[in-house]
Amino acid sequence: MPESFAERLRRLRTEKGITQQKLASMMYVDRSSIARWENGLRVPDMVLLSRLAKCLGVEVSLLFPDETLSQDIPTVIIVDDEPPILAGGLSTLSEALPGAEITGFTKPREALEFALNHRIDLAFLDIEMGKTSGFELCEKLLSFNPFTNVIFLTAYPNYALSAWKTRAKGFLVKPLGIQEVTEQLEKLKISVPSPHKKSGTR
Repeated sequence: MPESFAERLRRLRTEKGITQQKLASMMYVDRSSIARWENGLRVPDMVLLSRLAKCLGVEVSLLFPDETLSQDIPTVIIVDDEPPILAGGLSTLSEALPGAEITGFTKPREALEFALNHRIDLAFLDIEMGKTSGFELCEKLLSFNPFTNVIFLTAYPNYALSAWKTRAKGFLVKPLGIQEVTEQLEKLKISVPSPHKKSGTR
């Protein structure tokens, strides 16, 4: 029986001695995304397959899946051109949005390529990113899908007025905090189970 994409990924990762968490950090995705791929619940698109192949040091053709991508999990992206800040944001979003598939990008172009093949439910966008600003990226993403919820991220609160002139739904000052993200999601009426609440407690 042919090796499935999930089995192939798990084998290659193990052979390289890379943990799921390490691979997730290398790819700017949350660890649960790697787990879903290895459990056969989801498969990455060509943008992420290319990134995955590079991280594992193999050709994309060796990873190319023949499974159909499931669309029942919310898709979230975060775009920030500073890798350390992106990694911190991914960690926070993974905790605040435990049921979502979260992917990070340092280049707006890659985020747009990803958005062409996915329905983006929620996008966290840095504002200052070199040639392409978060404002421009917001408009392009919304041209693909006007129902995408965009939340701007910046270290400069004075951008708030300009941010509210766009079609974005929210604005957060970096670094991201779980409470701030959760409050923003509540304003958007996006239901997310809180990782801090346990049954039978208050």
